[in-house]
Amino acid sequence: MKATFDRLAPALAGSTPKDVLLAGLGAFFGIGLTGYFVASGVAGAHSPLIVAPIGASAVLVFAVPSSPLAQPWSVVGGNIISCLVALAVIQLVPNPFLATAIAVGGAIVLMSAFRCLHPPGGAVALLTSLAAHKAVPPGFLFAFLPVGANSLLLVMVGLIFHRFSGHSYPHVPAPPPQNPHGTADAPPSRRDSFLSSDLDAVLGDMRETFDIDRDDLEELLWRLEERALARAPDSPRCADVMSKDVVTIPYDATVAEAREMMLARRLRCLPAVNRLGVYIGMVEARHLIGDAALVAAVMTSAPVARPDAPALTFAPALSSGRAYEVVVVDPDYRILGLITQTDMLAAAMRALKTSD
Repeated sequence: MKATFDRLAPALAGSTPKDVLLAGLGAFFGIGLTGYFVASGVAGAHSPLIVAPIGASAVLVFAVPSSPLAQPWSVVGGNIISCLVALAVIQLVPNPFLATAIAVGGAIVLMSAFRCLHPPGGAVALLTSLAAHKAVPPGFLFAFLPVGANSLLLVMVGLIFHRFSGHSYPHVPAPPPQNPHGTADAPPSRRDSFLSSDLDAVLGDMRETFDIDRDDLEELLWRLEERALARAPDSPRCADVMSKDVVTIPYDATVAEAREMMLARRLRCLPAVNRLGVYIGMVEARHLIGDAALVAAVMTSAPVARPDAPALTFAPALSSGRAYEVVVVDPDYRILGLITQTDMLAAAMRALKTSD
């Protein structure tokens, strides 16, 4: 029974119960403020027509804020342009059914041309056209008040709400990793795989339109590939490749002591621990240049892993130029081992030999 229901009920990829509740709460505030604006009478006599399209806009803004169709310009520009199209069509086409068809079709074309495609815009065009043939046609100001004003108010609520929801709005795709040395080469973890031009070619071959930002899609494919590689049956665990005899330093030691320890043991990094032996930060040789007196003032964070985690999962982090070691800890954050770039390279070489 559950399997049948799962097939019938579409679900948003990545959506969680928390996201659903937040979307409902956001829509409550968004529609509540919009409804208050409409009820105030400022929007004019035709304001009830805006309720249904704004409700659909709220679903996009609060439930799928990363969608290209839900971005601020899509909401405001899409609804205004669609309304303007409908208002222009009813001046030229007396037949209501033909006018509505032209209005919705024209709205899609113009929204696409202005890069603000927004599905509720079709409803705006439809309702504006139908209502205008049953009553006195509104003037072109109707597209801005109440349609534009309501759309803008909804977006403003969305901007404020998503500052606390954990989602970015307006959505900005995560920047792709850059070469740590500032050269034009791709970062090491993304050289022996598909190219951006390959993705564009595949999208062109498929001849389909997807409701996801192109850069988000590329990043998703990269991360999927990395996880698939790390999940291979013969992929080593962190416990298999880590260095177990880890040299640490107290977090309240001096920078001079850290420098002396690194030079004596020919180390490039030192995990810092508190008096209970709990890992709290990483000190690298590059951090010891300056006037700071204590290790606590210069230590930074490093990726943390459990011993049974796939080691190759952390290969992109160690080749990004932002991290040079992974700290393997137990549930109490006591250090079990350390994986350096050298350890990761050796693990990758063993994995290649095994696959051959």
